[in-house]
Amino acid sequence: MDLNDLHGIGAGWWSRILAGFHRDAGLEPTLLELGLILAVALAVSVPRASWRYFGLFVTMVHELGHAFAALTTGRLVKGIHLRFDQSGAMMSRGSGRAGAAWTGFWGYPVPAVVGCILVLAAFSGWSSLALSVSALLLLATLLFIRNAQGAVIAVGLALASSLLVWFAPAALLGHLTLALGIGLLVGSVRDWLNLLGVHTRRRHQLANSDAHILARRTGVPSALWLAGFAAVITACWVHAGMAVAAVAGFPA
Repeated sequence: MDLNDLHGIGAGWWSRILAGFHRDAGLEPTLLELGLILAVALAVSVPRASWRYFGLFVTMVHELGHAFAALTTGRLVKGIHLRFDQSGAMMSRGSGRAGAAWTGFWGYPVPAVVGCILVLAAFSGWSSLALSVSALLLLATLLFIRNAQGAVIAVGLALASSLLVWFAPAALLGHLTLALGIGLLVGSVRDWLNLLGVHTRRRHQLANSDAHILARRTGVPSALWLAGFAAVITACWVHAGMAVAAVAGFPA
């Protein structure tokens, strides 16, 4: 393969990305399709064997949530570490306790927020845009990875998202977007329950808990931070559930 071939592949991929920046008809699935999509979402986010891999994607979204929150406060994002055990860390630099607290909060709730956005995108006709933007964000994340395991994870996710944009049939984009959204919503609950377990049963791991770190930095008890995470996750579930119910024709 020579440089011309690589240039052709790159140009073709970029054309696919740009082609996603449009609105299609919103997904209007039958009850059977909804059931199948839900089954796929649960299959990637619940069993331990599949969660071993899908959980890495949830962790990536978690750390990107921290990074985006840091940028909104003017903090400098220095790097992101990801590990195969689904742990991670985002390093940022800046002044101000409020900015640090804001950055620390937006980790666990963000997979639910993104999941809700994907569900709404599927029903409103923005699936192509959502998947194109996701592919670009995952590629951009490679610039901030600072460890070898993280590089493997980030490259794998960026490649998977790029292949999805390139090869996924247009007729299935809405279904895939909805499945990813529900998967992230389920994953956010799973991650929050794991964090709760750290605070109730595995307290020797507290040093790595976002809620514990926030409590030390702000003086606000960990329980309130855990409740705050849960409140945002619950709100996302309710909003996404209402969208699914409206499309399925269920009474409000």
